[in-house]
Amino acid sequence: MAVVDAAPEAKAKSPRGRKSDKAAVKTHERRAALWLIAPSILILAVVIGYPLVAAVIQSFQKDAGLNAATGLFEQGGFAGFSNYTHWLLQQCGPVPCPPGTNGASFWTSIFNTFFFTITTVVLETILGLWMALIMNRAYRGRALVRASVLVPWAIPTAVTAKLWFFIFATAGIANVILHAQILWTSQAWPARIAIIIADVWKTTPFMALLILAGLQIIPDEIYEASRVDGASTVQQFFRITLPLIKPALMVAILFRTLDALRMYDLPAILTGGGPGNATTTLSILVVNQIRQGFNAAAALSTLTFLLIFAVAFIFVRFLGANVVATTEAQQKGELR
Repeated sequence: MAVVDAAPEAKAKSPRGRKSDKAAVKTHERRAALWLIAPSILILAVVIGYPLVAAVIQSFQKDAGLNAATGLFEQGGFAGFSNYTHWLLQQCGPVPCPPGTNGASFWTSIFNTFFFTITTVVLETILGLWMALIMNRAYRGRALVRASVLVPWAIPTAVTAKLWFFIFATAGIANVILHAQILWTSQAWPARIAIIIADVWKTTPFMALLILAGLQIIPDEIYEASRVDGASTVQQFFRITLPLIKPALMVAILFRTLDALRMYDLPAILTGGGPGNATTTLSILVVNQIRQGFNAAAALSTLTFLLIFAVAFIFVRFLGANVVATTEAQQKGELR
């Protein structure tokens, strides 16, 4: 009886054959991955892609209205780039937009949006890092401190805005503490400062929790080894803590920056975008424009989307807000 031994045949397989088998397995895995993520891509295309494309198409349409030349109501039509020049050049037809109109408020709202974003994110990052370092230490009552820190974040933004509206009222506790009569919501810079204080109070816990997550993955052995080598607390912070929490820190800053760039409810409720347009953000301006013309609002929404997308791209591409890539680079020793 003849016995066939398959092992020598397998052993005799050439390196080219093994390489071909690996390539086939990889191709199979890639196809399986595509099928698995296909439902998510389809949902994203419907939920995100369709509204975005529809907004871009509408931004090139005229709003319905009276024709000044004929006195007749017209349904609009193709507008070209006139909706975009309306905002970017502040042109209302052939003439500049009058002061006080939405078109004349565009660049002021850009300034307000970036001023609120930069100021609040910087303050929230500093305070959030400080709070995270405190919460990361071992002491009695740490769980209670962590829970209490979450209280401002858990309060709805509308309630927060009303809460601070009463605090900054003429006879509110802010003026009582300062022994002053500041018109917080009726003057430009006091209104901006009031919004910054309210936003920092509410959102700093969010930053603290994200940074705390980054702190908790740092092994204690690293700090023990640095203490043996004679490193001071300041040296540990700048040479160990900051580099190792950089992925979590950058993601926290990215999230807060994108959130602040589309800030709406807090200034809308606290100051109503005023006085004048001193606290009007891009999101408030979009909502105000929707009440007067949907297609022009679509153009402004498209500009806002491009602005936020550019900021997100810069963060991910140049500032290391990609957690996976940054972590892999740190593990390989490419980042220090």
